[in-house]
Amino acid sequence: MQTLPPPAEMRRAFLSGDASYDGVFFTGVRTTGIFCKPSCTARKPRPENVEFFATPRQALSSGYRPCKRCRPLEADGRPPAWVETLVARIEADPGLRLKAGDLRAAGVDPARARRWFLKHHGMTFQAWCRARRLAQAFRSIQEGSSVTSVAMDSGFESESGFRSAFARLFGGTPKQAASGEPILLDWAPSPVGPLVLGATEDGLCLLEFGDRRMLEGKFDALAARLGAPLAPGRNRWIEAARAQLAEYFRGERRDFELPLVVRGTAFQEKVWRALLEIPYGETWSYRDVATRIGTPSATRAVGTANGRNRLAIIIPCHRVVNADGKLGGYGGGLWRKQHLLDLERSHRPG
Repeated sequence: MQTLPPPAEMRRAFLSGDASYDGVFFTGVRTTGIFCKPSCTARKPRPENVEFFATPRQALSSGYRPCKRCRPLEADGRPPAWVETLVARIEADPGLRLKAGDLRAAGVDPARARRWFLKHHGMTFQAWCRARRLAQAFRSIQEGSSVTSVAMDSGFESESGFRSAFARLFGGTPKQAASGEPILLDWAPSPVGPLVLGATEDGLCLLEFGDRRMLEGKFDALAARLGAPLAPGRNRWIEAARAQLAEYFRGERRDFELPLVVRGTAFQEKVWRALLEIPYGETWSYRDVATRIGTPSATRAVGTANGRNRLAIIIPCHRVVNADGKLGGYGGGLWRKQHLLDLERSHRPG
């Protein structure tokens, strides 16, 4: 479960219109029945008329409508400026070690950094930095660099400390890892909130909504299924996916051109292949999918396989609805399912 900042901190951020908290929490105004982003420019209500939510889904489930001014359902997923600055510093110098004092000197509350990275990357800021260093070290070792030189270049004080940290992340020694590779994880902005992308050198293996419950469990299941560790990073397939997703949300792309790493049971993989056949802008029922794969009575099993899809949007499980045309279920939230279907219907060929 996502942990909200302290109430006093959220009240201060909301009353001051602090955009750096957009996506961290949402505010519901009891007197209007509307929920907003912290940066909303509408007139601020009395504090006693405000309640806070971790996600849009929670606000919607509590009966609130999205604000037409700040459009909380259409957040572009961009991280706050202070996060972009921190990430840029680490990317420029992966060996850099930013401690709590360094964060405060840069005007960043360490507790806020911890919460933000836990929410969006599933690990604290310090753990993210360490994993980022180790991911870079992994690449260097694969390219033939010595363990000793990589350990020093990665900012570790000793080779033994490096080997220990490396083993915890990658499940083996640096020498053993030279013949393997991790699953790289990164994020992408979108009109339906941040998306988490995962890829190996063979292709894209994960696309999930950043606020999904049990996301950490999905990470663990993916690592077990592919037999590879997870690490922050980006490769050509993640870059390609980010570009193609941006085109999709602009209505400029109907089909994705990406190699997919799809691992599941034989039945799940059969369902997922069928989902790829559903035309852009159209919907099939669960029975339609079951019939397509030759098991017309297996609608419930199709629904379960649909929910286990690890490549949202790209394997379009959002195009599967109930036989009566109603939306049915969707792990990312029905508002997202409706948004995706509306987007495709508005851009499908005449």
